[in-house]
Amino acid sequence: MAIVRRAAAVALALGCAWAVDLSGGDARRGAQLFDTERCSRCHSVNGHGGTAAPDLARRIDRDYTPTVMASLMWNHAPDMWTAMQKSGVTRGQMTPEKAADLFAYFVAARYFEKPGDAARGKLAFSARHCAECHGIASSPLAAAPPVAQWESLADPVVLAQQMWNHGAQMRAEFAAKKLAWVQLSAQDLTDMLVYLQNLPETRKLAQNFQFPPSDSGAALFQSKGCTQCHVGKLDLAILLRNQSITQIAAEMWNHQPNMKPQPPSFSQEEMRQILGYVWAKQYFRGDGSADRGKKVFDEKSCGTCHNDPSSGAPKLARGAEGYSDITMISVLWSHGPQMLERMNEKKIAWPRFTAPQMSDLIAYLNSLH
Repeated sequence: MAIVRRAAAVALALGCAWAVDLSGGDARRGAQLFDTERCSRCHSVNGHGGTAAPDLARRIDRDYTPTVMASLMWNHAPDMWTAMQKSGVTRGQMTPEKAADLFAYFVAARYFEKPGDAARGKLAFSARHCAECHGIASSPLAAAPPVAQWESLADPVVLAQQMWNHGAQMRAEFAAKKLAWVQLSAQDLTDMLVYLQNLPETRKLAQNFQFPPSDSGAALFQSKGCTQCHVGKLDLAILLRNQSITQIAAEMWNHQPNMKPQPPSFSQEEMRQILGYVWAKQYFRGDGSADRGKKVFDEKSCGTCHNDPSSGAPKLARGAEGYSDITMISVLWSHGPQMLERMNEKKIAWPRFTAPQMSDLIAYLNSLH
């Protein structure tokens, strides 16, 4: 994968009191960490790296969220440490800030996007009437830029911005052709992007996905009038739970014709800020159950060490920043080998978690005082 020029992928929602602030998460630094922490000795991303472990960007059957990734990394850790030791790889420290950078890199590598299919995308591009206006190298409609000029193919944020801003013009064209407004599923859009990104005419487009911190996203969300509707049951953290950027772009496309009055337009930077805010708000909101998490804590024998002062393990309590998928990975990387050693001494099996269990455990840890 071409390294992103600048990407700060995931700033957590302002309303999530226990969330770690990831506004500094930077995919460029994450890509460097992927090498300096020797992840690339075994894993690759889009063909760049080792071959001893799966390519993290080419998992055909993947359906990953940050919580799924956190649980998989936790479960895989003992085998990973053994492999590192055999290879003479020194394990570094993983601060929450570094973990945020690493997750930002996974976002930039589109690790959380659903897989697409170029053949389906080609059919969808025609069936959804896109080809009637937009050609590949040149367009039948003069006002419609050909696909070869779409910088949005390399950047899902720009895709969302352009689809949103040009919605009114496209509705007029649809009406002139006496066509009904086309609804797009996230899979439709993903498939079309895979098809269009792999055409000979478009492969030269730079992969320059940028995703800056959403420090002003909340203010923009309010100033653009979004908060007038998106409250309560219509809160986007609920409506867009666990959706990728491409999925959010499809939802925005489908939603725009229903908006009254005329929806506001966004510059590229404004769309980055808005999507940074919206994406992080729903993705790291957390929907685990503290009650279920208490059962997970007990079933996995976590209290054997953490509730025993003589074990040397700290008594767990929610700190000022609290727990999240990011902090769990940071703790795992920094303290996991020592945890594993103590558990082996006590003949306790290394705990393995499903994604729901990890989410519940995080909720429980955040309920502690």
